[in-house]
Amino acid sequence: MATEQIKPDVLVAIVGAGFSGLGMAIKLREAGMEDFLIVEAADEVGGTWRDSKYPGAAVDVPNHLYSFSFSQGTDWTRMFAKSEEIQNYILDTTDKYDLRPKIKFNTKVTAASFDEQNDLWVIKTAKGETLRARFVVSAIGPFAESQVPNIPGVKDFKGTMVHTASWKQGLDLRGKRVAVVGSGASAIQVVPAIAPIVKELKVFQRTPSWIVPKADYEYSDFEKALYRYLPFTQKIRRAAIFGITEILATAIVYDTPMTTLLEGVCKRQIERAIKDPELRRKVTPDYRLGRTRMLISNDWYPALARENVELVNHGVEALTEKGLIANGKEYEVDVIVWATGYKSPSQGFPFPLTGVGGRDLNTYWKDGAKAYKGVSIAGFPNLFTLMGPNTGPGHTSVLVYTEAQMDYARQAIQACLEKNIKSVTMRDDKQAEFNEELGKKMERTTWGAGGSSWYYTKDGRNTTLYPGFATEYVLSVRKFDFDDYSVKSA
Repeated sequence: MATEQIKPDVLVAIVGAGFSGLGMAIKLREAGMEDFLIVEAADEVGGTWRDSKYPGAAVDVPNHLYSFSFSQGTDWTRMFAKSEEIQNYILDTTDKYDLRPKIKFNTKVTAASFDEQNDLWVIKTAKGETLRARFVVSAIGPFAESQVPNIPGVKDFKGTMVHTASWKQGLDLRGKRVAVVGSGASAIQVVPAIAPIVKELKVFQRTPSWIVPKADYEYSDFEKALYRYLPFTQKIRRAAIFGITEILATAIVYDTPMTTLLEGVCKRQIERAIKDPELRRKVTPDYRLGRTRMLISNDWYPALARENVELVNHGVEALTEKGLIANGKEYEVDVIVWATGYKSPSQGFPFPLTGVGGRDLNTYWKDGAKAYKGVSIAGFPNLFTLMGPNTGPGHTSVLVYTEAQMDYARQAIQACLEKNIKSVTMRDDKQAEFNEELGKKMERTTWGAGGSSWYYTKDGRNTTLYPGFATEYVLSVRKFDFDDYSVKSA
C-alpha cells in the first residue's frame, strides 16, 4: 500500500531578507507565484545594511548600480550612499512590493535536510519549528557571519570590544585610546570617521590594500529632481556606470597595462596625502592590484597621517588585560574595534545542510566551495543559492550577478511547475565539467596564482570571485536548461 506523501507548507522558502532574498521574492511575485515565505533571523529586513551601523559605513559602488535595476531609488543624496540610505532604500522597496506579510521574522534556520521520499526540504529553526518546502533559495549571502580572529588572550582583555558588523549603538569613543584591527573595506571607513574624536588610534595592518580615489559628491537639487521626475535618466546613468566598471575589469580581473595605470593612480594618492617616507612604505602594496579586494577612499591616507594615529604594520599576536601585542610590543588601549570581516563563503554554510544520500554541504565543501554557475549544487535537489561560489564581483556591483541568479532560479521553479516535475538535482558530471572550465579561466586572471586573502581556500584556490566580465556571467545564466540536471517527474 502506497504511503501518503507529506505536502509542503510552502512552495518556496527563501532564507534571508537582505537584498537577495527580497529580490527573489519580487521575481516570484512578478511571475505570479505567491506561495513563498522569507525566513529571517533578525527582526527587520536589510541583512548587512541593517547591521552595518559603524561610523563611516557606506556603499563602495555608486547607488544607481547598487540598487535593483527594476526598482531604482529616487531619494539618493549622493553618489555613494551612507549605510542609512541603503537601508532606507531596502525598507522602501520592501513596502513598495508589500513583502512584509511574506516574511517570518526572528526565525533563525539551524538546519535543513532534503526528504528524498517526499521530495521536500525540511527546515529546522531555533524556535523548534519545522518548515517543509518544495524549493529552497539560499539568500544568506557571503557576509552572514562576522569573524573575530582566534587570538590568544581574547577573553583576558578588560576593555570594550566591538566588531564593525555588530556595532554597539551609543558607544562613545571620544577621548579614548582605540585600536582598529584590520585595514580592509570596513577599516578604511571607520578609521577616518573616528580618528578626529579619539585620543589615540592604533591601526593594525597585516597587508596594505590598493586604494583608488572615491568619485563621491552630493547630488544637487536639480539632479535629484531629474532622477525623481524623469526615471529613465537613472537607467541611463546605471548603464553608463556599469559600462565603466566593465572597463575596470581589464585592470582588476586581468593583469594588463590598465592594471599598471590604475596602480599609478593609487600611488599618486599616497604621495599627495602622506609625506612620511616610512608611512608611505607601510601603505604601499608590494603585489599587483587585483590580487586582493580593491578599495575606494579619499580620507584613509589623510587619517593615517594624523598625529594621533599610528599604523602598526603587523598582525595582532595576542591580547592582554590592557591591550594588544603585535611584533612583541604591547599597545595599551581602552577599546578594540575588530574590522576583520566575515567568514568566507569557502568556509561553508552557517548551518548544517544535508542533501541526497546524507551528503553534508560543509563536508562536501571542505576543500573549497563548488557549485554550478554558483546557483546549483550537485546532490542538493531544488536548492538554489544566490551569491554562491565564484559569483562574487571583483570590479562591479554584486546585484548585477544576483539579479541574474534570481531570474535563473525563478525560471527553474516555474519550469518545474509547468512540467509537473518534483525535483531537479544538479548533475555531478555537469558541475565537474563547469568547474574544470572555471579553473582554466581563473588561471588567466589576476587571481590565478593563488593568494592568502579571504578570496582563497587554504590551498590557494579562489572560490569566491567570477573569473571574467559581469556581462559574461549574466549571459551564462540567462536560460535554465533541464539537460544540466537529473529530473524526477511527479
